Amino acid sequence: MGIFSKDDPSEVKPLNIIIVGCGKVGRTLIAQLSKEGNDITIIDENAQKISDVTNEYDIMGIVGNGASYSLQKEAGIDDTDLLIAVTDSDELNLLCCTIATRIGKCSAIARVRNPEYSTELNYLRDRLGLAMIINPEMEAALEVARILYLPSALEVNSFAHGEAQMIKFKVDESSKLVGKAIYSVAKETKNLLFTTVFRDGQAIIPNGNFVFAAGDMVSFVTSRHYGKNALQSLGIPTFHVRDCMIIGGGKAAYYLAQQLIGENISVKIIERDEERCEQLSELLPNAIIINGDGTDAELLKEEGIETADAFVPLTGIDEENILLTLHAKQVSKAKIVTKINRFAFQDVINNLDLGSIVYPRIITSEAIIAYARAKRASMDSNIETLYHMYDDKVEAIEFRIGKPSPATGTPLKNLRLRGHVMVSFINRNGRIIFPTGEDTIEVGDTVMIVTTHTGFSDIVDILA
Repeated sequence: MGIFSKDDPSEVKPLNIIIVGCGKVGRTLIAQLSKEGNDITIIDENAQKISDVTNEYDIMGIVGNGASYSLQKEAGIDDTDLLIAVTDSDELNLLCCTIATRIGKCSAIARVRNPEYSTELNYLRDRLGLAMIINPEMEAALEVARILYLPSALEVNSFAHGEAQMIKFKVDESSKLVGKAIYSVAKETKNLLFTTVFRDGQAIIPNGNFVFAAGDMVSFVTSRHYGKNALQSLGIPTFHVRDCMIIGGGKAAYYLAQQLIGENISVKIIERDEERCEQLSELLPNAIIINGDGTDAELLKEEGIETADAFVPLTGIDEENILLTLHAKQVSKAKIVTKINRFAFQDVINNLDLGSIVYPRIITSEAIIAYARAKRASMDSNIETLYHMYDDKVEAIEFRIGKPSPATGTPLKNLRLRGHVMVSFINRNGRIIFPTGEDTIEVGDTVMIVTTHTGFSDIVDILA
């Protein structure tokens, strides 16, 4: 049923980090990486942004062009461990990183969003010697697609190179889970492990005696091919999405349409800009592209919102996406996934009960934070995947075990684990193991832990 115990994570050496670009993603990275104790210098050409962020956080700020050799020198590139370029320009990000890796000994991460580069990211990363290139819109589209493949779920996160999934759902009043303890449910199900429950604003790492109640938000892990069966075994009805209406024709819409069409799901995109519609018609010949205002209720009705299986507002305006979601919930039974760029007013958004929400900048920052933590780790167990869950109250972290440590080779029941920690699965050569006390962590495994602690950077952090 998972392994539990108590205490706090260990200290690790901070990194010297330069962040180029003080937009939404840059500020998200500053907030998280500074909270984790790293030394940060921010570079941006906008003096007001630098002033605002240095007043809010204990970091250094430099106004100027992050691709400038002399400016990188001034920022301390010679002693920097990691440079992250997240400006609005793909080319500037790549140039910043290339210069940094040439003049310093640091790792470099670039944000690249142009679809023209999407098939070349691995080539660019390897040829330019970068640690990572990340495309937020592509990652957001992949997350939306995973949810649409399992539309009964609120969230679907991927681990173990896609071999395992963490699925989030809400316990309805009519659910057969209400009033049942986990150990009782476990007798009726297989190939899944409950990892987290969110109730009344509190995140809980449950044990076998935990009793479900109506309104609980519950997450469980299961193998990739068992997600639909797992939901059905919990009494949650599932269905297959046959068609999807997307509002907005930006990069995320293009990537999502590509994914869905590849799974034989019909796609209709409604986009205001006529020129963009023409581009999408060429890029996506198997999709239906409608030139019109996606916020027009009459147009939505004409185009079939009332009978659509899925509805995804992907405009660049959060307020529009939220209003479209609320409208769709009133007029249709579609599975709805809402894209939100800003993270402000989180309590208000939660109270609106929008269902499935995707935050592109959070996806981007989590991938970068996972790399930064792995770089800080003293032992050879790097972070493969990192997700923040339930308003950042829970972290799900997948570690790759590179060499022996105090956490390896010993049955889990004999390890003294910190409190509020669960070993959720062990991935051994592609086989997903839901551990009992008899199982061990071995070199070569990847291991996912779920915890209400923050800042774990090595598998040994789970030990008390």
